[in-house]
Amino acid sequence: MSADGKIAGSDRTQVRISGEEDMARVKELRRKYDAVLVGVGTVVADDPHLTIKGASYDENPVRVVIDPHGRMPAGSQVIDGRAPTVILTDSSCDTIWNNVNTVRCGTPFDLVRAMEALSELGIENVLVEGGGATIASFFEHGLVDRYTVFVGAMIIGGRDSPTPADGDGWIAGKGVPLKLKSAEILGNGVLMTYEVR
Repeated sequence: MSADGKIAGSDRTQVRISGEEDMARVKELRRKYDAVLVGVGTVVADDPHLTIKGASYDENPVRVVIDPHGRMPAGSQVIDGRAPTVILTDSSCDTIWNNVNTVRCGTPFDLVRAMEALSELGIENVLVEGGGATIASFFEHGLVDRYTVFVGAMIIGGRDSPTPADGDGWIAGKGVPLKLKSAEILGNGVLMTYEVR
């Protein structure tokens, strides 16, 4: 995120905040997880691969997209067949994509049920990369063990620019308490790791 707490511009377009050191760290971090998860807003805005460059189909973590209403475009890179992919939707969603395992997770969409479904597929640990509303939902449901954030040396600004934990937020005094476990200078930024108390 930027030094002023933003992850994209006010028009939600991607801004490169991380330097080479952080990009390499994320690549290695992905190798440690069974799955890498994003919300459909990230797919629509950034069209990510969510793969590890140079890794084979079986070496990549499972790509997971939360898309309750089937908004993901059919040509999205995350469903290109380069890695196993799971799409989590609302049970009323009838969208079908090629090259993916689609799991219906209740109506309305139930994030806890979605995580149980991933566990049933053998996915025991998940790296949630974004976006802000998705990360906020994981915090709200008590599904975060560790929160790691890279703070880059730039200001993005904008009252409507998304933050790492976007969405409606919580009532004052009812935030999620964290404990700082480490802070490391990485290139021209700082990598901070917190545990949820």
